[in-house]
Amino acid sequence: MRDVQNSPAEVALGIDRVGVSNLRQPLVVRDRTQGRQHTVAGVDMSVDLPAEFKGTHMSRFVEARESWRGELDYAAIKALLADMRRRLAARSAHAVFRFPYFLRRVSPVSAAPGWMSYACTVDGQMSGDKDKLRLTLTVEAPVMTVCPCSKAISDEGAHSQRAMVRISARFSGFLWLEDLIEIAESAGSSPVYSLLKREDEKHVTEQAFAKPCFVEDVVRAAAGRLKAHSQITWFRVEVESQESIHDHSAFASIESA
Repeated sequence: MRDVQNSPAEVALGIDRVGVSNLRQPLVVRDRTQGRQHTVAGVDMSVDLPAEFKGTHMSRFVEARESWRGELDYAAIKALLADMRRRLAARSAHAVFRFPYFLRRVSPVSAAPGWMSYACTVDGQMSGDKDKLRLTLTVEAPVMTVCPCSKAISDEGAHSQRAMVRISARFSGFLWLEDLIEIAESAGSSPVYSLLKREDEKHVTEQAFAKPCFVEDVVRAAAGRLKAHSQITWFRVEVESQESIHDHSAFASIESA
């Protein structure tokens, strides 16, 4: 049967990435408390395509996914990317996993338990002749912020809002998702909880008002802790404050050298 994908391209230009996106994949992730956590990921898989070929073989991405053991660790991701390169005769391979990661949080006073879901991404890239894998972890965590300016100029109260802290990091050795989540949550006026009783609400409100912070304060606090982390070799932290009294959001970002 004729292999149309391997026929010459009408426009002889190489493609950096070509592949499939939004595959749904059961996933096993390392969990610091429980050991392992089962979740579901949306997966993008791609390779480079030389200028002389018309197209790639899309079915081979799914075949590689079906042959993969579905565990999100360094060895497993490296094996998947190496298999993609072999099946598709590519020099580079790229896979992105987006998934919810769940942590059971307890409220600060009543100790009422509740699940929190965090949007996480693992981005793996392999290129060149040495099969070197580059991994990037990304987490998103909500925090509460109280505006220092509003507090300083108001006779009563101050405006507060939810902000989203997004951290991406590369690292040596092994890095827990929990490490990045905890850094994000500690940077705001207060963490966000799924379940709060009245005594918890009182505590959270008072704690937040005792630690007012601009979006600039949040991004600097997170970046400072990321910079001090012994395993992190590169990071980018972005904070978006969903302002409660403005019709816009405020944002700030810091990327390491």
